[in-house]
Amino acid sequence: MGLAMKMKEIIKKAHHVAEQFRVTNGDKFRLKDVDPGDTLGFTSEDKPRAKEALAAGVQALATFQDVLYAQDKWAVLLIFQAMDAAGKDGAIKHVMSGINPQGCQVHSFKSPSAEEIDHDYLWRCMKVLPNRGNIGIFNRSYYEETLVVRVHPEFLAKQKLPPALITKEIWNERFHDIRAFERYLTNNGIAVCKFFLHVSKKEQKRRFLERLMVPEKHWKFSAADMKERTFWDDYQNAYEEMIQNTATKHAPWHVIPADNKWFTRLAVAAAVIDTVAGLGLEYPKVDKDKWKELAAAKKALLNGA
Repeated sequence: MGLAMKMKEIIKKAHHVAEQFRVTNGDKFRLKDVDPGDTLGFTSEDKPRAKEALAAGVQALATFQDVLYAQDKWAVLLIFQAMDAAGKDGAIKHVMSGINPQGCQVHSFKSPSAEEIDHDYLWRCMKVLPNRGNIGIFNRSYYEETLVVRVHPEFLAKQKLPPALITKEIWNERFHDIRAFERYLTNNGIAVCKFFLHVSKKEQKRRFLERLMVPEKHWKFSAADMKERTFWDDYQNAYEEMIQNTATKHAPWHVIPADNKWFTRLAVAAAVIDTVAGLGLEYPKVDKDKWKELAAAKKALLNGA
């Protein structure tokens, strides 16, 4: 199979997988309708084939990134949200393993600093948006302001907002602002692709226990993660409402089953490929003056210059 045909086949398969988990209208979305263990019929015996498909996807992404960088018109923003131990770091690491680091930046958003608290909640994300030709990855994002801040009202109280602005409508207002912000990004050439890695409570428990029992993974464990686990139902409700209110055609959510890491990574890769392939990327065309310059340089080199 030729390279062009191979790329077309990868794009076709990626689209098929991505559309299974894409949410562009949240009106009827219910998190309970998504099985965290779903693998689209693939079994553990299919793992080797899935790894091969992921490798092909990683290679395809490297090609797309090269064209994205050369064209220098679009930027791509990938946003990852999930409960603890859902596999965000691993998905980013494996899916983006073939990407040129010069054209990709990863930003992990922790608890806001004193400086960040003195600004609006979008500020710290806005200042690190990807340049044209680049891929930006947000490991957590401004969506934390509708998740952890909603589950823990004490965090909202520390944000120095005028009391008159903290009303029962604040979450709807934030959803409205985020939708408008993502429309703004899209209108300015930043393609937004969002992921919620949906892990089950049972699988999270297994991964936490693994972190406690395997010495090499002790560093991953945090007592804070255990505390957040006690708010599981609150977070599930917050995630569901977040997706319901911010899933749009121009900035869709991909709700990816996360109980099986090998499948999660394949599905994430498929969604990224589908997003980038839809941008109509192509290498810049060279004008006549440039052709003359290239021809002169080629002639000089062949003549021993």
